[in-house]
Amino acid sequence: MSAVAEERPAPPTDDGLTTRQRRLRPALIVNTGDGKGKTTAAMGLALRGWHQGWSIGVFQFLKSGAWPAGERAALEALGAEHERTGAGGEVAWFASGVGRTKAHRPAAEPDHIEAAQSAWAEVRERLGTERHQLYVLDEFTYPLARGWVDLDEVLTTLQDRPGVQHVVVTGRNAPARLLEIATTVTEMTKRKHPYDTGQRGQAGIEW
Repeated sequence: MSAVAEERPAPPTDDGLTTRQRRLRPALIVNTGDGKGKTTAAMGLALRGWHQGWSIGVFQFLKSGAWPAGERAALEALGAEHERTGAGGEVAWFASGVGRTKAHRPAAEPDHIEAAQSAWAEVRERLGTERHQLYVLDEFTYPLARGWVDLDEVLTTLQDRPGVQHVVVTGRNAPARLLEIATTVTEMTKRKHPYDTGQRGQAGIEW
């Protein structure tokens, strides 16, 4: 028996579900922690979803549309490829944040609140109509932790979302109640980070 086969967990036998039913259960994934790579992992998941033909909705809750994100350019190019050839799935991108550099400025908080609530309203509407198969809620933990959007409403909406709609949430300090309802939680633990030694962001690494 191979090492891979030995490590593969045995499927549960007492939930009454078939293998197909288990594979169609909606996932709620949270990438949190102080380490680097939370958004990067989520975008990698979006690439997998695109390959499966899923409609992808990406919502950036802090970054503004002016941010030159490489992941946006790549995924929107794949969305254009879908429109031209039918390969993969569609990609809808919403960068409605005010900007990360303003996230800690008290004077900018009203703008952050308005932007976060507007973005969440769009997510909520699309979940209700089953618009996408995968939603990437990038840095959504910050509006949740800071009270910019109503946590109770968010949790209820995520728990009650219809159909098979997968959601991945990224950001530090994810609320404990969000972690409780998630199907997968990954905490990125920081051992080293170049910013701590004065390194600035690098093209291809940070954007």
